[in-house]
Amino acid sequence: MQTETLDLELPIDADIIALDKDDRIVVLIEVKINQAQEAAAKQKIVDRAIDWVKTALSKLSETNAVIPYAMFVDLEEILVFKWDGTLLSEAVLCLKTADILHYYDSKLGDQRIFEPYLTRLIEAWLRDLAYNWKSEIPPASEQIAEIGLLPLLAGGTTKSRVEIGGDFIYRN
Repeated sequence: MQTETLDLELPIDADIIALDKDDRIVVLIEVKINQAQEAAAKQKIVDRAIDWVKTALSKLSETNAVIPYAMFVDLEEILVFKWDGTLLSEAVLCLKTADILHYYDSKLGDQRIFEPYLTRLIEAWLRDLAYNWKSEIPPASEQIAEIGLLPLLAGGTTKSRVEIGGDFIYRN
């Protein structure tokens, strides 16, 4: 993946953040509706979004706010990465978006989906992982546990369309 230099200033606009039970940010989530038709064009959009996530995590780490996980979501896949404050791993988990979110909207795929709705569905899934509000065993909970993320989500919540700077959340 070719990395372009992105210049970000604090605060960072986040599509979604997941918070643990102590209100610490544990996942930074970027949501995109990728309408490109050609495989190379689709991949370029994904790569650009992942570059943005890495740059955002680096900028936040400069303030000593290390967010341990990142997620990229589009209509095809959910990619989960680990962040150690310096390096973003390759995807440690890749899930088919429809397989996960169909549980929360059985008509998913029957109509055009826009980014705010995709964001809400991802939040529903993450909150189900945190509280089991819809099911005892939410979709992909075993895989999320295997990478160490499930305990961090337990008892936590999500916030969408927020600005973050270090440990501070500027708006809800």
